[in-house]
Amino acid sequence: MSKGKKSKGFGLNLDAQMKQLQEQLVQTQEALKDEVVEASAGGGAVRVVMSGTQECKSVAIAAELVAAGDVEMLQDLVLLAVNQAILDSQALAAKKLGPLTGGLGSFG
Repeated sequence: MSKGKKSKGFGLNLDAQMKQLQEQLVQTQEALKDEVVEASAGGGAVRVVMSGTQECKSVAIAAELVAAGDVEMLQDLVLLAVNQAILDSQALAAKKLGPLTGGLGSFG
């Protein structure tokens, strides 16, 4: 019977740890909404600000770039900046969530 009690106690402790981990994950995910990364292209002519949850917060384009009238170049620079912002935001999220999830990332 003592084995059953130890096993039960272990299970309760594990449940408490899982609940705490889940709360930490939720808090960290919420905090990522307020964190931002900024990426640029064209020597800063196009700047994109994105949250840690991959929400685009702003896009800034230098007036000179628009005045130049090269639509294809403008499209390419916006695309580059957005893609870099996404990568940077994902890296930020991985950095913040990694210590909490450990090897569990493959299950989510």
